[in-house]
Amino acid sequence: MKNFDTVSLSFDTNNHDHGRCIHTAMKVADKLCLSRSVRLTPARRRVLELIWESHHPVGAYDVLSRLSQESGKTAPPTVYRALEFLMEQGLIHRIESLNAYVGCAHPAEEHAGLFLICTDCGCAAEVHDEAIDQAIVTKAATLGFRPEQRTLEVRGTCPDCRPNT
Repeated sequence: MKNFDTVSLSFDTNNHDHGRCIHTAMKVADKLCLSRSVRLTPARRRVLELIWESHHPVGAYDVLSRLSQESGKTAPPTVYRALEFLMEQGLIHRIESLNAYVGCAHPAEEHAGLFLICTDCGCAAEVHDEAIDQAIVTKAATLGFRPEQRTLEVRGTCPDCRPNT
């Protein structure tokens, strides 16, 4: 299944077509859910679209607020159930330290979520690196540990926020 190219999810915003990015995310989600015989209901779909609207991590209450503005009062459990479904299907990641969510660039592949998070603007880029994934799995196995979820967060400053040196 086609995933996003690494450049489209990096901090290189000059060459990024975000409309294409969202369109691709939704197409991949549709195909993935169909292949798994699970339903991407209208509510789940809209939550996923709201998360993909930017590469900044989005909190559950931000999603709830947007849904309520669009369609009237929305109950928090509706949003939390949608987020849970999207995480179970690998369509989004939860960035624990921010208690927020971002779209997954590689939803059809088992992988660690490795995020570069700008401490100035809050933008997050997912990095896919099989060597890092394998190192985690191998090290865990040598310790008799079976990872169930792997999310790594690296904080720093993106090129747009870093002063030219």
